[in-house]
Amino acid sequence: MPNDSSPQTPFDAVTDPDPQEALTAGASLNRAPGAEEYAAQIKETADKLSRDHASRGDVKLIATAVRELRYCFKVFASYRGKRKATVFGSARTLPDHPAYIAAQQFGRRLVENGWMVITGAGGGIMEAGHRGAGRDDSFGLNILLPFEQSANSVVQGDPKLVTLRYFFTRKLMFIKESDAVVLFPGGFGTHDEAFEALTLIQTGKSHIFPIVMVDEPGGDYWKLWQRFIADCLLARGYISSHDSSLFRVTDSVDEAIREVTGFYRIYHSMRYVRRELVLRLRSRLSDHLLEQIKWEFEDILAGGKFEQVEALPEEANEPELLGLPRLKFRFDRHAAGRLRQLIDLINLEG
Repeated sequence: MPNDSSPQTPFDAVTDPDPQEALTAGASLNRAPGAEEYAAQIKETADKLSRDHASRGDVKLIATAVRELRYCFKVFASYRGKRKATVFGSARTLPDHPAYIAAQQFGRRLVENGWMVITGAGGGIMEAGHRGAGRDDSFGLNILLPFEQSANSVVQGDPKLVTLRYFFTRKLMFIKESDAVVLFPGGFGTHDEAFEALTLIQTGKSHIFPIVMVDEPGGDYWKLWQRFIADCLLARGYISSHDSSLFRVTDSVDEAIREVTGFYRIYHSMRYVRRELVLRLRSRLSDHLLEQIKWEFEDILAGGKFEQVEALPEEANEPELLGLPRLKFRFDRHAAGRLRQLIDLINLEG
């Protein structure tokens, strides 16, 4: 998701002819507004809806979305310091199915590694992930549907269960709060979430995180999907070869756990500060590795060079991360797959 140090663009100055709106948007280019200023913008937008004579349905949609998001933010706020993985998969998978058993094992193993599990709170794979993780380490983002979807018994009644009306608010929270996305076999919804996560990372609209497709042991569900990606998307030029680095396919829970947790072995997080991408790391890079990065990943630079730096002044609003070393560079945002390869190389050090 965009963060508060992403380059500011005065979208309203372009799309809204209101002169005051243009002035406000232009001012945000010079400094990052605080939370109170953003809240004031929300109130101002609400006033404009009344002034614009927006329909009842349009206003209701916005009001419901804002209310849902506010409550979700409140629920997750106390757990910001813990890594979380979102688990997707079919709500129709039965408890004796190998994929259900694998998802349950994955949830248990993830919690043993200090993580928490987020699912859509329904049955099948979602229930399996929660059963493995246990109630205390499970979040549920349920969706109101006319059929099929009700909260599973693991999270039913838990304060970490949220029921949402809109898919778009639910999907936003899945990605915003996730440090990894793990997908077991499923239907349209599972593929929707898979391509959503891939698209957001590929287009730079999300922080980068591991995406893992997990088959049942010996299964071919995701292998067939991977073949489609190679034969129909890559071969026809709809994606680049580097985009295949954005996901992993496996039929091993052990490998899935290594992929998810290993991604944060040295890499910690990322943030844009003005035009620079800043990778926060758990340890400083060796001189040898830094030189290797400079010649091996020169193609992902949009100017400038790779630099090891300390926390930048603009990062002062995250005091818990100020002690981490940084790798700073001007990133070509067309190269998400190569960025993933860079992080993989960094995680190999030591």
